[in-house]
Amino acid sequence: GNLEDITFRAINTLKKVDIIYCEDTRTSKKLLDHYDINTKLKSVHLFNENEVSEEIVRTVKEGLNVAIISDAGMPVISDPGWIVSKDAIEQDIDIVVVPGASAGITALIASGITAHPFYFAGFLNSKSAKRRQELKGMYNREETIIFYESPHRIEETLKILVDIYPNRQITLARELTKLHEEYVRGTPEEILSVVDSIKGEIVIILEGNKNPIEDHILELNDLTIEEHYNHYIENGVDHKEALKKVANDRHISKKELYEKIKK
Repeated sequence: GNLEDITFRAINTLKKVDIIYCEDTRTSKKLLDHYDINTKLKSVHLFNENEVSEEIVRTVKEGLNVAIISDAGMPVISDPGWIVSKDAIEQDIDIVVVPGASAGITALIASGITAHPFYFAGFLNSKSAKRRQELKGMYNREETIIFYESPHRIEETLKILVDIYPNRQITLARELTKLHEEYVRGTPEEILSVVDSIKGEIVIILEGNKNPIEDHILELNDLTIEEHYNHYIENGVDHKEALKKVANDRHISKKELYEKIKK
């Protein structure tokens, strides 16, 4: 992230510890060189954290002080660090957190969407079908939802949001605290129209559900409009009432419903 997004306490801590574990030594070296920090760097990332955690615990038990940092955020928050902290606590090793930048909270504050309560979802599944299922599963959450997305998946994710949350307000934040920081606010469809120009790591702030829907209606909304309508007809509801129910279930106007049926 931004090299200036660091506290005096963090700088002093990194100078005093014996070893710093980081996601990418090349990335972290830029930060350390900027602040004239000469502490030894070692790597811990999502793919080696189990093995390296044992090494870190052993190192601390030998009397050395260890710091863990991540590339562009806070350790543990969608970054490595949880396994190490859990193992350390089990070994009665003190965990001291030096507060730092967090993209999710930064984006939430500037989103214009209510900040409390909120639900942090982190990164969604990389597979489209599972991502859709995760987003659908959050439909009834009344909290503001925070999740992260990568630039090569954002267009597809926005299309899913258009299907599931067409009328919700969202804020898309990218390159937070850097030179090209940008916030785009609107409905998923409005933001999708400018997605081609969006690059960099992304945070999505999604408005919570102000009118939660019962589970059986959520299941009906998974059907096509015709299947949804036929469900009511087959259960003895007359034509006009069935249309009204479908429109209410899907939170769309009758006019919009007629247009979708014509298509």
